[in-house]
Amino acid sequence: MSAEATNPASPGPVAPTASAAVTAPAVPRADRRKSRPRIDLRRLGRAALLGPAVRGRVPDAIGHVAEAHRAHHPDADLDPLRRAYVLAESSHRGQMRKSGEPYITHPLAVTLILAELGAETTTLTASLLHDTVEDTDVTLDQVREQFGEEVRYLVDGVTKLEKVDYGAAAEPETFRKMLVATGSDVRVMSIKLADRLHNMRTLGVMRPEKQARIAKVTRDVLIPLAERLGVQALKTEMEDLVFAILHPEEYEHTRELIAGNAARPDDPLAEVADEMRRVLREAGIQAEVLIRPRHFVSVHRVARKRGRLRGTDFGRLLVLVHEDADCYGVLGELHTCMTPVVSEFKDFIAVPKFNLYQSLHTAVALPNGQVVEVLIRTHQMHKVAEAGVVALGNPYAPASDATASDTPADGERADPTRPGWLSRLLDWQRAAPDPDTFWSTLREDLAQDREITVFRPDGGTLGLPEGATCVDAAYAQYGEDAHACIGARVNGRLATLSTVLKDGDTVQLLMGQDPASEPSREWLEHAHTPAARIAIQRWLATHPGGGSGTEDEGGPRREPTEAPGGAAPAERTSAARPRGADVLVDRPGAAVRLAGCCTPVPPDEITGFAVRGGVVTVHRVECAAVAHMKGRGRTELGVRWGDTTECRVTLVAESFGRPHLLADLTEAISSAGVDIVSATVEPPSQQRVRHTYTLQLPDAAHLPALMRAMRDVPGVYDVSRAQHQAPPS
Repeated sequence: MSAEATNPASPGPVAPTASAAVTAPAVPRADRRKSRPRIDLRRLGRAALLGPAVRGRVPDAIGHVAEAHRAHHPDADLDPLRRAYVLAESSHRGQMRKSGEPYITHPLAVTLILAELGAETTTLTASLLHDTVEDTDVTLDQVREQFGEEVRYLVDGVTKLEKVDYGAAAEPETFRKMLVATGSDVRVMSIKLADRLHNMRTLGVMRPEKQARIAKVTRDVLIPLAERLGVQALKTEMEDLVFAILHPEEYEHTRELIAGNAARPDDPLAEVADEMRRVLREAGIQAEVLIRPRHFVSVHRVARKRGRLRGTDFGRLLVLVHEDADCYGVLGELHTCMTPVVSEFKDFIAVPKFNLYQSLHTAVALPNGQVVEVLIRTHQMHKVAEAGVVALGNPYAPASDATASDTPADGERADPTRPGWLSRLLDWQRAAPDPDTFWSTLREDLAQDREITVFRPDGGTLGLPEGATCVDAAYAQYGEDAHACIGARVNGRLATLSTVLKDGDTVQLLMGQDPASEPSREWLEHAHTPAARIAIQRWLATHPGGGSGTEDEGGPRREPTEAPGGAAPAERTSAARPRGADVLVDRPGAAVRLAGCCTPVPPDEITGFAVRGGVVTVHRVECAAVAHMKGRGRTELGVRWGDTTECRVTLVAESFGRPHLLADLTEAISSAGVDIVSATVEPPSQQRVRHTYTLQLPDAAHLPALMRAMRDVPGVYDVSRAQHQAPPS
């Protein structure tokens, strides 16, 4: 942009650029600007360049932009483009790029890139004007007066981006400023990406060291941004340009490989494409089958992965259809008539990628052992795959009936990124306790080029980077409310928060209700997403000394604890024990004791065994001790419940550790009108805490309701009757 513009001494109301101020220091910049009159936009609008006869007609210079724009938007009003070009050309007149071309060629090229991607009229208008406020005397107020608030907003955002020192992009504050400058409108970033692509195309006139500096910033910051926003067409070309500058020898070797393959007399991809066309035609499926050559970086990666390249490694086949259902029809035909490589199948239609990408991926094996990769998508999916957020149009436009349910309430701006990645970045930069924290987490996120999708129990999905854990899933779903997360189930099984998730897992996050819940410092070791790391670090920064309440994978350490009222962990003495449920035994005069291993209560099905001293122990029939004693030849005695329903029972509650859990459980028990005879809490293991309660119930019929009340305590995932293992035979 301005760094590439030169402004030779020439009359007229054209502001000098920064580089011009350096090359012509004899005239102070302030004096020059002070003496320059304010630009009259009406006069510029009647520029002699066009003359009265062509006023209202699209200038020939932007004819190719208008043609590309109408290809995507046949009914577009081209008048804003005409007026924007007149203003841009008149304002930049006399400025030259370092290549020697008139400066107007740069905004024209940037606008053409966006027009070919399908950007709407407002974006193209702002693109033509994106350098005027920075490099000329045109003001934002004048842009608003002529083109409206939206165009002014976009031009202002791009201007702010240009004031960021990209040469210091490795410094944390740089990227933060760039994100703030974009505001909440992704179109600002789209213009910036197109601007950088055109500058990369014309870097040849710069010194090698400057080329390398710009290429590194493009590689580290702008290419990952293009990937996140789904603008693959820009991303792949920038990757190749960076590759050529930073790795010239490897680039040249790759170029030779591609040239050598192009010179082959036969093309195996063309043969397979013909075969696919025949298969689909016979199946009655209307489809286009195209060969998609790999770009340079892609060929280089495949070469490093597979070693010697074969003909099918230089491209992929793209099948385009009209309806989503046809994608699966094509897949079925190809897998039926050809040899599929099952491990290569991925369904990004049912589960789109975080950057809007949708396609079916598969591969077929040829008789000679070569493998052909195949992409299957609709024409609309292809448009979005190439252009990403650029193809989504105007985020200010009213939603159609089909998308009305997605429109934010209260006039809030629609987020054209849908997954909201740019919006989340803005939230992260506001929430980060310091620039270094934001930068380190952001760089880690940008470095992630693979994503997994996990499912919530309600059928929703979460897109997470590969290697993400349950901690990341919690903050992705609940934001800072995830501080109260006390555990998770992965595919129905209990799991620690440090569990690494895999693509397709189902994750149920277990949330506590305690307002005093706090994250653990240990969670930072398992957090891989910026949302999780920044939220945890922000909490720790505002709570010095905090974060220790969830030790041992989220469970507070508790030694065996006395029950309320001072009861010892062991049962109270017989003299203090309330009367239990009556049991009638088919042995007159025999003493009866309810077994402590299974604590039977009415209406459990029970059985009895005689033990030393003439005592009959009563067990639940499913107790493990029953099978053990029967196996040793012990004789069962007939027992049955009497009329008294008061009983004693031992319950085991399993939970994830959290502060105040014991108090909440005992409160739930007391509220049910049940006396606690004894309670023990074992030290946590693998984030789980085991509580054992011996309880006196006034009526055995209350037991199911009591167990439900205990399960409803946040953090408790199971309550069961005590069931001791049988002793070894």
